[in-house]
Amino acid sequence: MGFVVLILLILAVIIAVSCIKIVPQAFAYVVERLGAYQGTWSVGLHFKMPFIDKVAKKVNLKEQVVDFAPQPVITKDNVTMRIDTVVFFQITDPKLFAYGVENPIMAIENLTATTLRNIIGEMELDQTLTSREVINTKMRSSLDIATDPWGIKVNRVELKNIIPPAAIQDAMEKQMKAERERREAILRAEGEKKSTILVAEGQKESVILEAEAEKQSAILRAEAQKEKMIREAEGEAEAILKVQQATADGIRMIREAGADQSVLTIKSLEAFEKAADGKATKIIIPSEIQGIAGLASALREVVVEQK
Repeated sequence: MGFVVLILLILAVIIAVSCIKIVPQAFAYVVERLGAYQGTWSVGLHFKMPFIDKVAKKVNLKEQVVDFAPQPVITKDNVTMRIDTVVFFQITDPKLFAYGVENPIMAIENLTATTLRNIIGEMELDQTLTSREVINTKMRSSLDIATDPWGIKVNRVELKNIIPPAAIQDAMEKQMKAERERREAILRAEGEKKSTILVAEGQKESVILEAEAEKQSAILRAEAQKEKMIREAEGEAEAILKVQQATADGIRMIREAGADQSVLTIKSLEAFEKAADGKATKIIIPSEIQGIAGLASALREVVVEQK
């Protein structure tokens, strides 16, 4: 009897422990009672009724990432390509997630493929390759609306790879190569043009500088010549002034000394002699000077004929 009681006590403890549930962070438990939805347990300690309550689904509330395999799609200009997508989603309502759709991940994958085909089917190849952001935005909006009844919120959709056919890839590579060669030729031509312009401008500036230097040199030479002529003229004027001053001083001294007419006449003859300066062949003396009686010998010495 005591053994049976012990077994019953152990079973009661096991059942009581099994009815205690702890919900971890970022999780939610969907609880059913007798097969019907009873409630959603959030983070913390919870108790359930033995045998009639059960945890139907443990829901992860973290943001999840699903990478779907490449899907074949056809563009508006009938080019078949393969595109794989990455979907970022988060469960916002555990009850709807548990009862809304049988397999939510598969449903999202099929919905993603269908939405992608619809969007790409309205775009041409070139537009598809250059409109990733537009495609991502349209897909996120469509998926978010479609998955809302399932308790799922699509936060972001990214096109991971866009794989066109091999022939299209070869054509695109050739086109890019031709474009790069064209840009290279343009850059080379522009560089040569700029180089030629710079050389011409350098030569022009050199000629201008040489002409300017020659002009300044000519101006300096002219100014130096002008200053030289001014100095020479000033020297000659000063010399003439000194000669005139000396002559005036001599005359004044003679007059102050009381010289008579004879002395003045002799001084006049000396002036004539200096005027000849050894270059004249004859000196003509006025008749009034010739009439002076005592100066005959002086006249014979003064009148010189130079051969």
